[in-house]
Amino acid sequence: MAGYSGLRILSEGLRGNRGWKPAWRKPAPKPAYDVIVVGGGGHGLATAFYLASEHGITNVAVLEKGPIGLGNTGRNTTIVRSNYLLPQNHHFYEHSLKLWEGLEASLGYNVMMSQRGVLNLFHNDAGRNAAIRRGNSMRLSGIDAELLDRDGVKAFCPLVDCDNGRFPVLGGLLQRRGGTARHDAVAWGFAHAADARGVDVIEHCEVTGMIVEGGAIRGVRTTRGDIRAAKVGLAVAGHTSVLTRMAGFDVPIESHLLQAFVSESVKPMIDGVVTFGAGHFYISQSDKGGLVFGGGLDGYNSYSQRGTLPTVEHVLAAGMSMIPALGRTRMLRSWAGVMDMTPDGSPFICTTPVRGLTMTAGWCYGGFKATPGSGWCHAWTIAKGEPHPLNAHFTLDRFREGRMLDERGNGPFGWLQ
Repeated sequence: MAGYSGLRILSEGLRGNRGWKPAWRKPAPKPAYDVIVVGGGGHGLATAFYLASEHGITNVAVLEKGPIGLGNTGRNTTIVRSNYLLPQNHHFYEHSLKLWEGLEASLGYNVMMSQRGVLNLFHNDAGRNAAIRRGNSMRLSGIDAELLDRDGVKAFCPLVDCDNGRFPVLGGLLQRRGGTARHDAVAWGFAHAADARGVDVIEHCEVTGMIVEGGAIRGVRTTRGDIRAAKVGLAVAGHTSVLTRMAGFDVPIESHLLQAFVSESVKPMIDGVVTFGAGHFYISQSDKGGLVFGGGLDGYNSYSQRGTLPTVEHVLAAGMSMIPALGRTRMLRSWAGVMDMTPDGSPFICTTPVRGLTMTAGWCYGGFKATPGSGWCHAWTIAKGEPHPLNAHFTLDRFREGRMLDERGNGPFGWLQ
């Protein structure tokens, strides 16, 4: 497989880039594997990579219904952070952030990780109290958190309108180790590294059914034939409920659309990531100069990957409330990801009622930042047949047992999380 380095890039540039080879193979599916991972996005590819690199399980197939990177992995705003309130969440996301910090060395691939800082603004006394509580919870667990006043916000992002009449900015909670990564490069990097360890990354192979015998998974039915395996892991984001229904059980997940946007390229104007809680708006600037931003859910169930004009209007209005200078830029394009929303806003990385069938799902807004942590914990769960302590709380039965992980305090309403 192709190796990557600065010297290689220079030498290939001088030779017209004629020596590059495909980043991963295009194998035909075998009749059987030790493990099948359904879903060729970041979470599925990360699961396969850590199965091979951490547990020595290389007879693995990753099945993706289309090309790699065209699902939610390529349809997000690329933010990476671990600034959560509940210990069950921030311990997991901190583990994921530490994996991000060493990911390029692990994969041998540039995912353009940029720890430029993530700032959450607050606008009233209640917001300040919530930020202080969350920051203190993080610091008690050894996670970096810094409370900024108005002057600190202006120093971090001078273009923020701290004095706007509707949502005056009183300060913010900053995690300096947070930042962004290049979403498609993450998918390609995991695919390249998993393939180099013997994993079959099989594109254009849609799962159409589950082979369940005696209450245990025995394989999957696909558009390219039946493929047998004693262990199957699901990593299909908003389509989780579709796949679990094939296996004979339902999950408490609703599929909603979340839009994201990018502007024309402009000169550097935003160094880090800034989130505007009152208007539910978040923004960063890519290396190419485009402003990448988004807001809340469209508010209806869909698998369409298309957004709506009312949400466009809301997001742009919230953005201009926070940074009036955005009104002088042109929006180039928008896209939507299919979000798998749970009643408490926290995910599932767990076994299921079908023996041998596991899943990583229900990521709500946290999917991209969780990519390496999700894959690491899911691989552990598949290999060991039980969860790691980091994902022991992310189970399906927590609702029956009254152990909700309601990070935002919205109650059992997935569309509000």
